[in-house]
Amino acid sequence: MIIIDGSYGEGGGQILRSAVALSAISGKPIKIINIRANRPKPGLSNQHLHAILGVKELCGAGVKGAKLGSTTLEFYPGEISAKHVKIPIKTAGSISLVLQALLPAMAFSREEITFEITGGTDVPWSPPIDYIKHVTLFALQKMGLNVEIKVKRRGHYPRGGGLVSGKVEPWEEKKKLVARKFRKINRFEGVSHATNLPPHIAERQAESARRILEKIFPNLSVGINRETSRSAGPGSGIVLWADTDVLRIGGDALGKKGKPAEAVGREAAEELIEELKSGYAVDRFLGDQLIPFLAFTGGEIWVSEITKHLLTNIWVVERFFGKVFEVEGRKIRVIKKVG
Repeated sequence: MIIIDGSYGEGGGQILRSAVALSAISGKPIKIINIRANRPKPGLSNQHLHAILGVKELCGAGVKGAKLGSTTLEFYPGEISAKHVKIPIKTAGSISLVLQALLPAMAFSREEITFEITGGTDVPWSPPIDYIKHVTLFALQKMGLNVEIKVKRRGHYPRGGGLVSGKVEPWEEKKKLVARKFRKINRFEGVSHATNLPPHIAERQAESARRILEKIFPNLSVGINRETSRSAGPGSGIVLWADTDVLRIGGDALGKKGKPAEAVGREAAEELIEELKSGYAVDRFLGDQLIPFLAFTGGEIWVSEITKHLLTNIWVVERFFGKVFEVEGRKIRVIKKVG
C-alpha cells in the first residue's frame, strides 16, 4: 500500500483526485492521511467525496473512510470496467474538479465510457467547464485521447444544478507531447454566458473582452460566442482562449453580484494577456492538469508559471512510479515514461 500525506505541498483536493485516479490506473492500493489538514475545514468535502465515489464506481474499488469530513482514506482498486458513470453532486461542487479525477482513470478503460455529472459548472476556485471543454480537451487530443463533453445545463454557486455529460474513448495511442514556445497566435475565441440573467450581461462581458484583446492584438480576429440559459440559480462568466500554433492558452472570470459585466470581461482578457507574455505554450492552469497524462506519453512542456498544484501533482505521480519528471525553471520534461 502506498501511503500519501494529504497535507503535502498545496495540501488540497488535488492530491486526492490524482491519487485515486493513479491508484485505479496502476492497481496499487493507497492510504491517504492528513486530508486537507491545512484547510479551514479539514477532511473530505462534498466534491472530493464524489470524485472518490466516481472512481470507486469506475473500477469497483473497496473504500474505507469515504465520508464527509474524513481525514483518512483507504482505496483498494479493482479493474476499470464501468461503461457508464453517474455522479450526482447535490451542491455546487465543481464538476470540473471531479472530472480531474475521472478522466485519467476513464482513459485506461478497454471500452468507451459515458458519464453524467450534476453539480457546479462555473464556480470559484475551480476551472470553468468551458475551459475544460475547449482548452484541456484540445491538449488531450494532441496526446491521442478523445473526450467529448456536453454542457446540458449551467450550475453556479450556491445552487449548483448544472448537468454535464460526455464520453471517453479508450486511450489506444499515447502521443508524445512537446509544447515549448508558441510562434504564432491564429485567433482568439471564447464563450460568454449568463444564466437566469438578462442577455445583455453575456453581451457586455464579451464586448469588454473583445475590445481589450483587439487593442493589444489589432490584427487578430476575436470570436466570442454569447450564451443565455436557465438553471437553478443566477450566474455568469466568460472563458477566453488564444488558439496558437501549439496548444490553446486560456483565461477566465466569473461574474458575481455587484460586479459589472464589463469588469468580468476585462478580468478574463487581462488574465489571458498575462498568460501569453511568457511566450510559453502551456498556461499555468493547464500545466498541472496535464501532469498525470504526460507521465504516460512522455515529452516536455514549458509553462507560464509553475504552481504549487503542478508540483504537488508531480509529487503524487512519483509516489506511484518513482522519478518521472525533471523540472528546470518553468520547463518540465519526462525523463522516464510510465508504461
